[in-house]
Amino acid sequence: MPILETRRVAWPGEAACAATARAIASRPGLRNATIELRGALGAGKTTFVRHLLRALGVPGRVKSPSYAVMESYALEGGAISHFDFYRFNDPREWEDAGFRDVYAASGLKLAEWPEQADGLLPAPDLRIDIAIGDGDRREAVFQAHSARGVELLP
Repeated sequence: MPILETRRVAWPGEAACAATARAIASRPGLRNATIELRGALGAGKTTFVRHLLRALGVPGRVKSPSYAVMESYALEGGAISHFDFYRFNDPREWEDAGFRDVYAASGLKLAEWPEQADGLLPAPDLRIDIAIGDGDRREAVFQAHSARGVELLP
């Protein structure tokens, strides 16, 4: 998968993560993007997604789809599907759950732990790797893999 552009962003705390999410949420191309989030347990993948969904106007509780694998949200601007493939271990589940249809439809797709569904997911527009630093500090590396991904870079 070619990398068109890369950006590194330091998050000294959660407020910086939220600011990055708000900046990305303002980009028109986000509504039909596919974004992968990678990083160790506790790196902040779900935290980033929560801030992004809040910035897009998702009301109510935003929960991790760790056990359900996918949470869906409907907004006026389109559908949002948030995946967490951490516990995903059976490729048949991909077909049985209808994930191929979800990915083929329009809307924003956010995938945590995409490596667990390796070979099943389409190439992302944007890949975000989050590394844990000291205390609340994080470093996020954003890799654009499409023109839409370049548009989404912070």
